Amino acid sequence: MTSTPRRFLPYGRQQIGDDDIAAVTGVLRGDTLTTGPKVAAFEQALGGATGASHAVACSSGSAALHLAAMALDLGPGDKVVVPTLTFLATANVVRLTGAEVVFADVDAATGLMGPENLATALGREASGEVKAVFAVHYAGQCATPDQLAVVTDGLPVVADSCHALGTAYGLGGKVGDCRHAIMETFSFHPVKTIAAGEGGAVTTNDGVLAQQLRRLRNHGMTREPDSFVRGELARDGAGEANPWYYEMAELGLNYRLSDIHCALGLSQLAKLDTFCAARRALAARYDEKLAPLAPLVRPLGRVAGCDPAWHLYVARIDFATLGIERAVLMMLLRAAGIGTQVHYMPLHMQPYYQDRYGELSLPGAEAFYEKTLSLPLFPDMEEAEVDYVVETVGNIVAGVT
Repeated sequence: MTSTPRRFLPYGRQQIGDDDIAAVTGVLRGDTLTTGPKVAAFEQALGGATGASHAVACSSGSAALHLAAMALDLGPGDKVVVPTLTFLATANVVRLTGAEVVFADVDAATGLMGPENLATALGREASGEVKAVFAVHYAGQCATPDQLAVVTDGLPVVADSCHALGTAYGLGGKVGDCRHAIMETFSFHPVKTIAAGEGGAVTTNDGVLAQQLRRLRNHGMTREPDSFVRGELARDGAGEANPWYYEMAELGLNYRLSDIHCALGLSQLAKLDTFCAARRALAARYDEKLAPLAPLVRPLGRVAGCDPAWHLYVARIDFATLGIERAVLMMLLRAAGIGTQVHYMPLHMQPYYQDRYGELSLPGAEAFYEKTLSLPLFPDMEEAEVDYVVETVGNIVAGVT
């Protein structure tokens, strides 16, 4: 292996082909840039890819989570269980509704909230106050959605599936099919499995809920005559709906996704299986090459029965035993052309949530955070580049032990 890679290796990046560029160019040369046919086509294709009856596209993964929270009519006095190891948005959208967050611990090896973690979090709260559970699929893996559903005992579950488009589990389960969740949310940020530039979506099998999500992403507006309540304003003298008329049925936001983004997302979605296969092969290569570095460096713990479409390749590094700070290792790797990231600092350690809920002890998440480091993983990465990353990590480890 050469001493430096031919290109900088970020922890994640998009793979854009000529077909993707042509898809976007086609929209730019057309008549409709937003709220047009590409949105509907993308939603239909995403529903087919996930197995859900309905997919509602929106402006980001965070917007998808917020739409789900609003659709559940969360508000002051309600509580929602959220695993502490996740991106800020999963908890922040709960607070934006006025509801409170109950942080759950995670498994120290997988970073996932398992049934026992959820049960413990539910047990801390007064009966009747918890209104929903926001589960998180981390790095591409999902933690036994069927078992989580049993623990919730009928509470609605929203699955933050932004890391896991293309993941399969159990006997024929697919992330996004809403078998064990009322809604699942996705992100199409450039580092995710498919890229739309920005973008997100909510999947659901509830047609009424899907209609509400579509209203909420568009200011709460409806143009459906059957739903109008102000008949004297909505209809002309013959009883027909006025062609200009719309009503605001509830308070919503502008969370729409454009045809430009959906054209790219639709083109990328056609390559979902190829992207997932590449990510799985690269993760397997990492597993093989990192094995000699155990126990100082180990892969993410694996969930039985889950076939992940890996969003991240997370290594667990024993920085304390090595005697090297994580920041130092990250700087050494960057100097060698290797980008890394930490996913994530547990949310109960963030200043905002500490100020609101006080000091919490969630040892699984804290132990996971102490050792986690995400290494480069993206579809057009080469096996030789994986080998270079592992070789470089190994040389640094050898130099400090």
